[in-house]
Amino acid sequence: MNTLQPKSTLSILLPLVVGMAAISCSPILVRYSSAPVSVQGLYRMLFTFLLMLPFGWKHRHAFASITLRDWVKLTVAGFFLALHFLLWMASLSYTSIASSTILLTLEPVFVAIGAYLVFKDRLRRSAVIGMSVSIAGAILVSSGDFGLSQSAFFGDTLSLLGTVAVAVNMILAKQLMARIPSYVYSLIVFGITALCFAVYNVFAGIPMIGYESREWGLFLLLAIIPTVFGHMIFNWLLQSIKATTISMAVLAEPIGASLLGLLLFGELITGFQLIGGVFMIAGFILYLKSEERPSAAKQGDAALDTTSGAVS
Repeated sequence: MNTLQPKSTLSILLPLVVGMAAISCSPILVRYSSAPVSVQGLYRMLFTFLLMLPFGWKHRHAFASITLRDWVKLTVAGFFLALHFLLWMASLSYTSIASSTILLTLEPVFVAIGAYLVFKDRLRRSAVIGMSVSIAGAILVSSGDFGLSQSAFFGDTLSLLGTVAVAVNMILAKQLMARIPSYVYSLIVFGITALCFAVYNVFAGIPMIGYESREWGLFLLLAIIPTVFGHMIFNWLLQSIKATTISMAVLAEPIGASLLGLLLFGELITGFQLIGGVFMIAGFILYLKSEERPSAAKQGDAALDTTSGAVS
């Protein structure tokens, strides 16, 4: 059954554009902060959790239906989301905004591979071709950065590992949100992610207080702009438009972030980044087109939050 509700073009386009602009700001805000990335991640997730918490009352009955096994999976999902943030945000200290965000678009490829291994989901030939083209693009981006410096290549590796981590998070989300409302899932996982960051900071001896007011403002902006006005808007739009449409909108992040990186930090986009980025986006589009066919559409409701769930 098609649960998509019709809306006017403007009521869809406006929040879509807002979401696209919001997620593009994530790497910029990370770069502006001088706080350790684990502290940025902690307060981004904590503030988002606190902003969501007052609206969780109407979902209180859903918490009672969560099993012990579900809580274990929710904890693992929160851990891998924290690992994603830690690795991806750290990558911005070593490589360019363009390379770091371009590599994030590999997330659906890793999710598809994981879904094949875990759920035995079969992939069409066109999907495999699309994934191969995207991987070739990622190799181009990283090989170009290795030519620039080993530091840039190390940053690319961190971003790539962070993308694998968020793919694991998405695979768990696909299992859990078949039984748990997406709002409840997000609230719990964001809280667990914040807790993981707090534990990491304690064991690493990283102070969690004593930062300047400017830093606290950036922490709050990371929670509000890319998370609330970015990914939460996309999740809301999933009630009325196709997941593939949201996934295409998420491709705006490396484009918008690269342009902002050029304007604000003077980071030029290299030929390898440009060509590799084109390959990756073209491969992703081919992959999404294969998923739009009728036989794949039957699983659309179960995969909604995994298709558009990349977090940055």
